[in-house]
Amino acid sequence: MTLQPDVPGVDDPGPGRRIGLDVGTVRIGVASSDRDARLATPVETVTRQTGFKDRDKADIDRLVEIIKDYAAVEIVVGLPRNLDSTGSSSVKHAKEIAFRIGRRLRRDGLEIPVRFADERLTTVLATSALRASGVSEKAGRSVIDQAAAVAILQSWLDGRAGNLAAAAGQDSFPDENDSEEDVNR
Repeated sequence: MTLQPDVPGVDDPGPGRRIGLDVGTVRIGVASSDRDARLATPVETVTRQTGFKDRDKADIDRLVEIIKDYAAVEIVVGLPRNLDSTGSSSVKHAKEIAFRIGRRLRRDGLEIPVRFADERLTTVLATSALRASGVSEKAGRSVIDQAAAVAILQSWLDGRAGNLAAAAGQDSFPDENDSEEDVNR
């Protein structure tokens, strides 16, 4: 059985910050949302240290510290999948980090859901965006993982907003035909 991404907004924890993670074999990009869960921004890149059979190392410590510092209500881990929706070879890395974070949070008495989001093409999109903004490939290496985490989290936030609005029978974004009363509802 292959691991499927979660659906944004299902079992939603409500308002609050979300943390997005782009897990790689060398680095983990970290992004955070605002408290209204509308906009993702980069936080930092954490050097990957924990392997599959290792005890948790400084990378897990730092990720849990960020989650606590931001008072996150939900963690969104990018699920690397191929274009045909099968899992890429990096799926095991994402699953391992997600498992370790969830276990540490529970051990600390925190019941923060750890979700998986489809991350197809996020690194490609992040690289293209950085290149288009004039950032060199060498300089971009230090932030590409953060940019990918932002793309993962922003996609989750947009999907969440749309799914929650649809469940409430509303449009997810106001348009020019909405009255001020409709927008402020």
